[in-house]
Amino acid sequence: MTEVTIGVIGGSGLYGMKELTDIEEVVLETPYGKPSDAYILGTLAGKRIAFLPRHGRGHRFTPTELPVRANIHGFKQLGVKYLIAVSAVGSLREDLAPGQIVIPDQIYDNTKGVRPFTFFNEGIVVHIAFDKPFCSLLSERLYQAAQKAGATVHRGGTYVCMEGPQFSTLAESEENRRRGHALIGMTAIPEAKLAREAEIAYGMLAMVTDYDCWHTGHDAVTIDMVIQVLMANSELSQRVVSEVVPLIDGFDSPAHHALKNAIITDRTRIPETTRQKVALLAGKYL
Repeated sequence: MTEVTIGVIGGSGLYGMKELTDIEEVVLETPYGKPSDAYILGTLAGKRIAFLPRHGRGHRFTPTELPVRANIHGFKQLGVKYLIAVSAVGSLREDLAPGQIVIPDQIYDNTKGVRPFTFFNEGIVVHIAFDKPFCSLLSERLYQAAQKAGATVHRGGTYVCMEGPQFSTLAESEENRRRGHALIGMTAIPEAKLAREAEIAYGMLAMVTDYDCWHTGHDAVTIDMVIQVLMANSELSQRVVSEVVPLIDGFDSPAHHALKNAIITDRTRIPETTRQKVALLAGKYL
């Protein structure tokens, strides 16, 4: 199996990438269970990439049920160093319209604490820096690629992650706007945190599907409304990915060294079973 350094995880509406050639499906087992689906390895713009449908083909997992630790660990097993998250989001700002793309630079965690959010427990404690949850170097390349693809794209903004699977109440939507958040979605947490713990550079193509429920000129969000925009967004996101792959030139990201000074546990006190479980992620520091 060829090692790949670029990964793409597709959200609602993106369950495959038609531009891939020389396709190989890889089923992985991880210390954290089975990933959402098989990884699709293929060639795009002359480079091997790994694609995973976040919710599984057929959209089988709710945001809360996603096996995120297994998904990220699987990318690490494949050799991925740069992970592009394609995510359907609602807009909390008038200027971020459905059909447009946002490259966010911050996350606000409004989940309920029920999702497994770290690889490191059972005798090892790790405190990673997460003040900048998205890799700025990858984000800049995504922004450039979206422009090349002809998208209307915005750089920056805070993505608030809610639990779901229900959409927002009007009160919640208005409060998120009052706080100054730009986007709302259901999957960036713990995905971005786990990518950082795995020392993978993580950037997001946030594909706007709707105005949440705050906008007086638009109806409340429905699946029918979202699906219509998702179809167009799927085509656009694939064009952007095709443009960004050549721009990912092996650059060194701060994310690639996230664990260097983050492990606080006395190495002599880490259980052997835990050492084995986190070996791929942290073995070089232990």
